[in-house]
Amino acid sequence: MYISMADRAGGKTDPAPAGAELPAGPGVAFRLSPVILWLGIVSMATDISSESVSAILPLYVTGFLGLSTIAYGFIDGLNQGASAIVRIAAGWASDRTGHPKRVAVAGYGLSMLARVGLLFVGGFWSLIGVVAGDRIGKGIRTAPRDALISAEAQPEHLAKSFGVHRMLDTIGAATGPLLAFLVLLLIPNGFGTVFVVSLAFAVIGVAVLVLVVPDRRMPRAAEARTGARPAFGWRHLKEPGLTRLLVTAGLLALLTVGDGFIYLVLQDRDSFAVQWFPLLYVGTNIFYLVLAVPVGRLADRWGRVRVFLGGHLALLACYVLAAAPFAGIGATAACLMLLGLFYAATDGVLAALASRLVRPEKVATSIGAAQTVVALCRMAASAGFGILWFAIGASAAMLTAAVVLAAVLAATAVLMGTSRKPAALA
Repeated sequence: MYISMADRAGGKTDPAPAGAELPAGPGVAFRLSPVILWLGIVSMATDISSESVSAILPLYVTGFLGLSTIAYGFIDGLNQGASAIVRIAAGWASDRTGHPKRVAVAGYGLSMLARVGLLFVGGFWSLIGVVAGDRIGKGIRTAPRDALISAEAQPEHLAKSFGVHRMLDTIGAATGPLLAFLVLLLIPNGFGTVFVVSLAFAVIGVAVLVLVVPDRRMPRAAEARTGARPAFGWRHLKEPGLTRLLVTAGLLALLTVGDGFIYLVLQDRDSFAVQWFPLLYVGTNIFYLVLAVPVGRLADRWGRVRVFLGGHLALLACYVLAAAPFAGIGATAACLMLLGLFYAATDGVLAALASRLVRPEKVATSIGAAQTVVALCRMAASAGFGILWFAIGASAAMLTAAVVLAAVLAATAVLMGTSRKPAALA
């Protein structure tokens, strides 16, 4: 039996029946909530903090610490997936308490403390502990934050509102690697200085969240309202279409190679100086920044599932281009553009999809479930790609990932029913 992937009206209102899409009509003017703006500023500062570290992590692990690509694969996998162990629980806690901001503060605070730990790392295991702490903090904060965005956004412009937030977030994601580049340009092997800068911006992000963002009261789950025992069960996720979304997102995430590996492949092919490495992150995030809002608008009008799958087509093209034998700045820039398009078409769009498939009191749990599946599968993808690279080489490993991704994309297009009429698509 076909189940429509059309989303439900999450957030403030639920004016349409279940399974009905709310297109952005010409008479509905877009208005950005100040809460979404402030949450974007929090994410911007936090991403300056985290991405300044992520931009040097591949070089720090394989160059400064002298570890293998297999070791980096496990660290990158942890970076991708450690947050998965708490995402659903954090979303459920947010739904149960009705105070998503409080849960988000705990997550941002834990990531800030992990930045302190970076100042003292000296080997594989200490780095594993710090990365795990930082990513667990990310897992705690993400679903409650996105639930706040969903509640404050106009239902007709939900993906666009997420796009605005992701745009601000991506300004930080582009600024962080740029700062790392400047530090390494001025101070060769100045990894410790990058870690100090990272900590400073983490403190700013937490301060803005605590002092400026209001503690909105959200609809609570029925168990919490009646005083029943707080026990999470998978029944909380039994909503029409959500299982199909989780399976699709998970299958595609299994073929999503971490950015650091893509950049290492480009460096292996082009042999540019290591101090330019962080600029690859800057390039990707600039394209993401430019595309986030228009792609979100396209998803609201054309169909969020179609845009989500189209983003993975861009990722497939990026793999093929990265593995191609010809080098040069043009090919590298095209890879970065495709990778930025991938994130613009998937990150906020996935959250928008998940938030509209459930009732308002389950929004954070639903978003957390989708993000958990993606994070776990990307963790496996990074670890597997590190081993594959070690076994068959960089270009061959990338081409293998591209071939398998093409097959999975064809299967998930059928699974999501994209051949159905547009009204049936979220």
